[in-house]
This record gives sequence, structure tokens and C-alpha cells, in this order.
Amino acid sequence: MSTSNAAPKTTMQRFLDGIERVGNMVPHPVVIFLILIAIVIVLSALLGAFGATVTFERINPETHGIEQASASIRSLLDADGIRFMYVSLVPNFMSFTAVGLMIAAMIGAGVAEESGLVTALIHKLVHVSPRWALTYILSFVGIIASVAADAGYLVLIPLAGVAYMAVGRHPLAGLALGFAAVAGAFTVNMLIKPLDAVLVEFTNDAAELVDPNRSIGLASNIWFSAVSVLFLTVIIAFITDRMIEPRLGAYDPKLAAEGTTTGQGTTLSDTETRGLRFALFGLIGLVVVFCLLTLPSWGPLRNPDTGELIGNSPFMNGLIALIMLMFLVTGWAYGIGAGTVRTLSDVIAAIEKSIRNMGNTIFLFFVLSQFVAYFTYTNIGTVMALSLSGVLQSANVGPLPLLIGFIVVVAIIDLLLTGAIAKWAIFAPVFVPLLMKLGVEPEAVLAAYRVGDSPMNAITPLNAYFALVVGFAQKYDKSAGVGTLVSLMLPYVVWIFVLWTALFAVWKALGLPWGL
Repeated sequence: MSTSNAAPKTTMQRFLDGIERVGNMVPHPVVIFLILIAIVIVLSALLGAFGATVTFERINPETHGIEQASASIRSLLDADGIRFMYVSLVPNFMSFTAVGLMIAAMIGAGVAEESGLVTALIHKLVHVSPRWALTYILSFVGIIASVAADAGYLVLIPLAGVAYMAVGRHPLAGLALGFAAVAGAFTVNMLIKPLDAVLVEFTNDAAELVDPNRSIGLASNIWFSAVSVLFLTVIIAFITDRMIEPRLGAYDPKLAAEGTTTGQGTTLSDTETRGLRFALFGLIGLVVVFCLLTLPSWGPLRNPDTGELIGNSPFMNGLIALIMLMFLVTGWAYGIGAGTVRTLSDVIAAIEKSIRNMGNTIFLFFVLSQFVAYFTYTNIGTVMALSLSGVLQSANVGPLPLLIGFIVVVAIIDLLLTGAIAKWAIFAPVFVPLLMKLGVEPEAVLAAYRVGDSPMNAITPLNAYFALVVGFAQKYDKSAGVGTLVSLMLPYVVWIFVLWTALFAVWKALGLPWGL
């Protein structure tokens, strides 16, 4: 990476440089996950031989009832384990949802990029935004992007890199900003999203163990989440401007991989302006169609049983389709207006090009999907999570220290189990009743879980999109590797975790309402 020699490096900068050098000495991400697969196989056999088992209560995702369950370490080297590895090779990959989301998003994004819409939008954003505000705008949008589930990883992060490039700033700082915003604050939003419905439902199931009449609503954390969005927007932007960019220094376009566009012009031509006008018309048309599908009480994208639109509904559960169509329609409309993509054949060619460019990532996801499946099969993460939660549960401390300890445990476990729903299914029936008996409202427990579950997403290699972001970084610096990304994200992870936990503690101490 490029660094500036204008000023001596601070101790922290030298420390992060050391992390980067060590991290970049590790092999290709595919090789890393092959090594991790071997470690899991051996570890499962060793732990399985000792018969490690834990018994716990969990929420059944199908019935939402509380059930007794046990988890034992399952060996991948016994007969059942070998059969599992042999027959699950393709099913593991096919059930890896990140692949489908990535391909669906890139169908639309490919057209938008090839037509020139992405570049024109970035130029427009740069033109209308003060230079100082760009970081804050991208940070805010990145956090809000979680309403579209994982689409933010595929859309916002690369756009942040392009936006920084357009104003002559280091594109790796833009990528880091985007990744921190999308991953580090994933569980909060100013809007109700599909994840909220599941987390709230599990919370209510656990609360009924103590009080059958106690329940919380979808907006039970909305005030804390909304303030967290604004709070984290400022933190992420501040870290980017004051820590990340100074360490990176001035960007040298010669570092970019072959074929990467590094032009920094921001002036819109007449054809680009006309294309944006056509894209706006296309967007308006798409909005009208979706209004007809959602706003009427009979709208097919509403929940057929409850009629709700926000929460558990086809509209919210299929937002990736809306993202794909939005880029596809506006990209094609822009292409018609700007004269870059006119016919259906041009659109298909743009899609094919974007899919071809994903070959390396798809292969990486194939290996990653095997590791995730093997790790889940062995129950190593579940046993570790329950062991840590047992230690915390037996601690003789007050409600607030227990909540903070809970946040720490969730953060540690998130390095191994990244799924927010899967972890909450285990933690909710343990900590919601425990803390309710100590006078803590279930809304506070859920808010604590949101704080603990998010920051580590930006640093754990088990995040399905971690390797993808490494690939984004290599476009702008062909020598970038895992160490580069870890060294960039570490300041975000540390400060987000510390300051967000402090915000939670202050909120709880002041007795502020968590939501509606």
C-alpha cells in the first residue's frame, strides 16, 4: 500500500503496519480455508474422542417453543463424518446463500457499471457533496444498507472505493469505510428490517419462560437503534478521516491491478446528464410498479396472512430482487440516454461480463462453504458458546455488569459463529429469563445482543464477505492481502466496540426508552 513520508509514523501506525506485514505473509485465502478445514477435521476428532457434550435450552426455529437440546462434538473422521463430507460437497455450496445473493446483485450491478451509471452517480454525489461530508454520507448509507440484508456488501463497499477515487482520496480508505459501516453496525437501522422480526420473535419466546404475558414489538429497539446509527456514523467517519487515511497516505494509481479504472475526473458531460435523467425516469417507473404491488391491502408482496408490509413479508424478504431490478432498470435506462447500452443484447453482454469476473470469488466461496458446513457439523462453535455463557451466567454480578459481560461473550463468539439468528436462538432462552429475573427488560437484552453481534463482523475471516472485500482491495493495490484488510479494520472494530458498549451502558444507566 502507498504510505506518506510527510510525517513520522505514530506507534499505532507502526503497530498496524506490522499487522499488515504479518497478515500478508499468509497464503492465498483459498489455501487459508483449506488449512482451517484440516484443523477443524483434526480438532473434531480429538474433542470427539473426549466426548465433550453440553445440555441447554434453545428456541425451536420452526415451532418457536423452548426445547431441551444437547450438543456434542461430532468427529469428521468417524464413519458418519466421512459420509457427511463425501455426500455434502455440492449441497454445502448450493446452500451457501452468499453465492446466490452475489450473483443476483451483480446481474443488476453489472449493467449499471457497464452502462456508466455507477460512475455518473458517483460524480454527481461528489459534485453536490462538500468534500468533508462525503465520508459521513457513505458511512450513514452503509449502515442503513443493512435493510437490504447482505446487498450492502456487494453494492455499497465497492461504490465507496470508487467515490473516494473520484475525489482523489485513497480508494482503500473508501473500501474500509464501507466495510466498517455495512458489517460493523449490521444489526441496527433506522428502519424495521426482516432480521428484526426473527430476533424479536425469539426474544418473546424466551421472555414467556418468566412471564407468559410479556412481549415486545418490532420497534422495541427503534430509539436505541436510531441513535446508534447516528452515533456510529460519526465514529466510522472520524476513524476514516483521522486514522485510516493518514496511515495510507497519497494513493499511487500504479498499484492498481491491470484493467482497474483509476481516473479521477468528476465533471459530468452532457450525455451523462441526459443518461441520469433517463435513469431517473426508469427509477420512477419501477417505484410505481412496486407501489402497485405493495401499497394496496391486496398487494401480492404483503404478508398473505397478516397483511403487513414491513417486517415478515415477501417484500422485505425479497429485497435483493428489488436491488437487482433497481440497478438493472436504471442502468439500462441510463445506457439508452447516454448511448452506452441500447439493446437487450448489450444488456445481456454486460451481465455476462460481470458474471465472468466473479470466477475467482465463486471458487473461493466453494471452499468457504465447505469450511462453514464442516464447522457447523462438528458443533465446536456451539459447545464453546455455551461454555462461555455458562461461566457468565454463574457470575455473581449486578445487571449492568452482566449485560456488558454478555456483550463481550457475544463478540467473542461472533468470531466463530457469525449468524445473528443462530446465536440468538441459543443465547435468548439463557440470558433473557436470567436478566428478567434481575429486573432487566427483554428490550435491553436484545439491544445488548445487537451491540455484541456487529463489530466483529468486520474482522472475522468467517464472515462470508471478508474474502470478497480482500478481492475489492486487490483491484486498487494488487499486493493487498488478508493482512491489509485486518490492519485497516482493526481500529474500527476496537473503537466501535468500546464506544458502542459505552453508549449502551449510559443508555441503560439513564433508563432511556429502548423503543416503542
